[in-house]
Amino acid sequence: MAGAKAFALGVVVLSCALVAGMTAGAQANGGLDAALLARAEARAAGLPRLHAMIVARHGEVFLARAFRGPGLDTPVNIKSASKAVISALVGIAIDRGVLKGPDQPVAPLLARRLPAERDPRLARITVGNLLSMQAGLERTSGANYGRWVQSRDWVRHALSRPFVDEPGGRMLYSTGNTHLLSAVLTAATGHSTLDLARDWLGDPLGIDIPPWQTDPQGLYLGGNNMLLSPRDLLRFGELYRNGGVHEGRRVLPEAWIAESWTPRTRSRFSGHAYGYGWFIDRICGHAVPYARGFGGQFLHVAPGLGLTVAITSGISTRTRVGGYREQLDALIHDELVPAALAADGEACEAAE
Repeated sequence: MAGAKAFALGVVVLSCALVAGMTAGAQANGGLDAALLARAEARAAGLPRLHAMIVARHGEVFLARAFRGPGLDTPVNIKSASKAVISALVGIAIDRGVLKGPDQPVAPLLARRLPAERDPRLARITVGNLLSMQAGLERTSGANYGRWVQSRDWVRHALSRPFVDEPGGRMLYSTGNTHLLSAVLTAATGHSTLDLARDWLGDPLGIDIPPWQTDPQGLYLGGNNMLLSPRDLLRFGELYRNGGVHEGRRVLPEAWIAESWTPRTRSRFSGHAYGYGWFIDRICGHAVPYARGFGGQFLHVAPGLGLTVAITSGISTRTRVGGYREQLDALIHDELVPAALAADGEACEAAE
């Protein structure tokens, strides 16, 4: 019942956001302030780790440049930004009746992979808990990542981690959670996560999704190392900005976008809210959901401003090393969001 109420509330939130966005678009010139956009391009060009950036507003691309590294149409590793893609696949699976909803327990679908001696709390972990990083299990990310991916069975290893909180408790960012969702999708459909991504997203969006890393059992890694070109990453973001519709075709349930962008917990690292595979920032009074990955892979969507920004970077160094994360934040906070506001004759009144 709680999940159903949250879902209904999310639909209302999204509907209001879409109406507000359309109203703003009708009153705006729909562009970007040229001086601020030029300043953003110059800043991006001066960041040696930034490979490519594409900026679009109301569907029109105002900047698309590969500063270094692979070109704009070459698939690159988007690292943990792929968690947003897994979330989209879960939303489509629910819409098609393959999964029952965010409140569905995952243990029955993973019965063959559960540890022999298991904590009874495993039975309480739901699809939604995994999406929002609230499973309660010890993280497989960070210092634990290497040990996890070197194990013989990534699913069993993730399910064997001790509980450090209750299911539904605090946010414990863990790629193991998203990999469990990949296993859930495969178990529920009988198809690989790669096939689902291609059938449910790649084909309707016209984007290329190459094979990516698999675990020892052949399951595609959920939530890391997926490959998308910068242009295709932008197109995925535009799908969300457009309420789940691409070129007149419904690809993703509109209500699932509301679910994904509803704050459910908060990151102790960034302080930003987290929904289902998406972080949520607030900039100049506007909600700006974003997906992010190791090294500086970012997809920002500001639905109220009609703004979508895709950024790809090298993957050899942590984003926070050398202040790179702060430099990327400045692109969004100080130039690109203000550029959209300035084009509409508005100003960013206060930093948030």
